[in-house]
Amino acid sequence: MFIDGEPVDALAHALQCASLALAEGADDELVVAAALHDIGYHPQVVARFPGLPHEAAGAAFAADLLGERIAWLIAQHVPAKRYLVATDAPYAASLSDASVRSLVKQGGPMSRGEVEAFERQPGSRDAARLRRWDDAAKVPGAATCTLAELRVVFDRVLAASKPA
Repeated sequence: MFIDGEPVDALAHALQCASLALAEGADDELVVAAALHDIGYHPQVVARFPGLPHEAAGAAFAADLLGERIAWLIAQHVPAKRYLVATDAPYAASLSDASVRSLVKQGGPMSRGEVEAFERQPGSRDAARLRRWDDAAKVPGAATCTLAELRVVFDRVLAASKPA
């Protein structure tokens, strides 16, 4: 499944995003959120959470399985785009055509009040990092981590989320 208007499919995009997170030394939960940030587009997730935007559906899907922080980061990857467009002109200029089109549907750049509210959230920096990886993870044929390498990270997150 190709991402709407982008030159990579969903798996390549997810692996690239997770690989960028790993390369920057992100913690395990942030790596998992990077890998799953677009899970809300998966047909089974859409069917389970009909009518929700992909970031909300993905967050709802991840909440019970992977915990509150990962779900929150998935939910915030669209607001983080709106934030970065409002606060970082070079970022805004770097968006792909498809991302510019989706920005309109997502509400456009944040207002000053929305920017201030976003910045007050404890995880806003990580959400912005994830968003930057999301935008960079659209390179056909880019080298990535393997699914086996990513599974190790997922396994650590799942083990840490189990009640004692």
